[in-house]
Amino acid sequence: MEELIAQRYANALLAAGGDGDKLKQYVAELSNLSTTICNTPSLEEVLHSPIINNDKKTELVLLALDKKVDTHLVNFIKILGEKKRLYLLPIIVKLLNAQLQKESNLYQGVVQSRGELEESDINQLQETLYKFTGSTVVLSQDTKEIDGLRVLVEDLGIEVNFSKQRVKEQLIDFINRSL
Repeated sequence: MEELIAQRYANALLAAGGDGDKLKQYVAELSNLSTTICNTPSLEEVLHSPIINNDKKTELVLLALDKKVDTHLVNFIKILGEKKRLYLLPIIVKLLNAQLQKESNLYQGVVQSRGELEESDINQLQETLYKFTGSTVVLSQDTKEIDGLRVLVEDLGIEVNFSKQRVKEQLIDFINRSL
């Protein structure tokens, strides 16, 4: 439900954003603000609190913004505050990023593995994803304690897992069926 509400605000900002550079600037500012909100539990708690006045919440969010921010963005945040929707900022940013990636046909993805992969391996994965999707995918690497490899591109709905355990299970299953 929250995502549907946030989609309306994201669409409004996309329509008001005008040219691509201004919209990218809005998204960058809101991304910084969203990161600040998500990384500060007390600020997130304040935004969800029914006790604190909406004007105070709006002031607090505007203080976290850079002073050189465009008036359209300030007005956008004030409207979110008036409508008691400031807590939707992280969701709005996620939707805006997805829309910008869709328009530019450039997506962000993550490769998770136990150790560091070589740059050539990551480039090969990116080329394979380009052939598969027709979109440019920029992969960043994340090391996790998994026994294999996981490629995740959320905005394209791609999740690929290669794990030793899964291959082993499939091999055993295949052998059992053969007998």
